[in-house]
Amino acid sequence: MSTALILPVEKTETTLGVLGGGQLGRMFVHAAQQMGYFTAVLDPDPASPAGRVSHHHIRCDYSDPAGLDELARLCSAVTTEFENVPAEAMARLAASRPVSPAAAAVAIAQDRAAEKAHFVRCGVPCAPHAVIESAAQLAAVPADLLPGILKTARLGYDGKGQVRVADAAALAAAWAELGQVTCVLEKMLPLAAECSVIVARGADGAMVNFPVQRNLHRAGILAVTEVYEGNLPADLAAQAVAAARSVATGLDYVGVLCVEFFVLQGDTLVVNEIAPRPHNSGHYTVDACDLSQFDLQVRAMTGLPLLAPRLHSPSIMLNLLGDLWYPDGAADASTPPWERVLGLPGAHLHLYGKLEAKRGRKMGHLTLTGSSPDEVRQAALQAAAILGLEPF
Repeated sequence: MSTALILPVEKTETTLGVLGGGQLGRMFVHAAQQMGYFTAVLDPDPASPAGRVSHHHIRCDYSDPAGLDELARLCSAVTTEFENVPAEAMARLAASRPVSPAAAAVAIAQDRAAEKAHFVRCGVPCAPHAVIESAAQLAAVPADLLPGILKTARLGYDGKGQVRVADAAALAAAWAELGQVTCVLEKMLPLAAECSVIVARGADGAMVNFPVQRNLHRAGILAVTEVYEGNLPADLAAQAVAAARSVATGLDYVGVLCVEFFVLQGDTLVVNEIAPRPHNSGHYTVDACDLSQFDLQVRAMTGLPLLAPRLHSPSIMLNLLGDLWYPDGAADASTPPWERVLGLPGAHLHLYGKLEAKRGRKMGHLTLTGSSPDEVRQAALQAAAILGLEPF
């Protein structure tokens, strides 16, 4: 039985829809509205960041038939802000409306085993790995894949659903700990850096990309993104762009896609995973580029021209988690010193409109821009010191 809260609203040919009401949906809504579109968000949370700023907010579960039909009635095209949207929801919408990315592409991103197989088909190097679905496959894991990282095939993100394993005994214990669900074991590789590439591809096959983004993760969550000329060797950056484009083409992808990579010691590159949506590492594009990743998301889903985005300023983005509201382990939340941060040159503060700060929760991001990498780095380090973030 449907539980959708549906308000009587008129259909508009210029309405764009998004499944998911988080910060990515909120920034998509802002970009679409800036270009003159009405927007509709489907998300069960009445206080969702995107729902609170959209013209229409359909408050229901992502699998609710009535809610999905209302989204289709309102909108001329639909996208998603997260990859774990139910496949049946996308299929239902796609029966009557253009949906980008397509359900088939999202399904691959939802399953690490399918994702790895896609990388192999595209000829893109990835870490040596094995799929574990049974006790027999567990026992047959080659010794040279250890030590490694055991990851659940589905529903893992921000470091969740992952266990480091040193040997066969630890592997067996970790598989049991994860519930003996389908997993992928990846060989531990000598990591030197991490990077990502965001591409946008249209239904006609036209494709553009942003510059390669150098990333730093802490506890499995993106902490810092640096984007400027020379942040990675030119040959590695070119390899990353070529690989990302190959992955998108192999998916016949439509929309914005982020491809994440590991840079290994010795300057070799392996692909880690994909995100079929705008990505945290691309938030800097709002302030440092002439077109943001959200602008290109709107353009790709509506068939508008995909122009190559231009990085006009070196930039560094700092991810802002809810821990900042609890300095030195405080029991009660307090507002971080934004006035000091905003006194720094080139500081652009983005808070996501979440009503409660929680430790580990993504509350916003801070992008620093400037005329040179050194200038931006100094400002970013000052901001990190003011907020009590680890230096980088």
